[in-house]
Amino acid sequence: MSKKITIADLIEQKEQIKKRKAKTMTLYVESLDGHITVQEPDKSIAVEALTMAHDDTRSEMADPFIVYHCVIEPNLKDASLQQAYGCVEPTDIVTMLFRQGEIAAIGGHALQLAGYATGVRKVDLELKN
Repeated sequence: MSKKITIADLIEQKEQIKKRKAKTMTLYVESLDGHITVQEPDKSIAVEALTMAHDDTRSEMADPFIVYHCVIEPNLKDASLQQAYGCVEPTDIVTMLFRQGEIAAIGGHALQLAGYATGVRKVDLELKN
C-alpha cells in the first residue's frame, strides 16, 4: 500500500519534480506495420483537445489534434511529409496516415501518459464501527 504524501516529502522531492521529463511510449501501428513514439501532451495541448472533444462543432478534430501534437517519431510536423501527402491543414496528415480507430487509441495513450484517466485512483477507506 502506498503512503500518505507529506509536505516534507514534497519538499524533499522538489528537484526531482522540477526536472521531470515528459513521458514517452512506443506503440505498434498495425496499418503501418511499425512503431511510433508518443509523448505526453503539454497542459495547453491536452486542455485544447479536451475542449474540442466537448464542442459539437469541433469534436471530430480532438483526436487528430492530440495525435498530431503527441506523435514525436516519426515527426508528423515535418514539412516534407506534409507536402508529400498534399496536406491542406497540418493535422490532415493524421487522418491520411492512420485508421480512425488507431487515431482514437493513439490519442488515448498520449492522454494516459499525462495522467488523464489513470494517474490518480480513489483510495477506499472503510470505517469500522
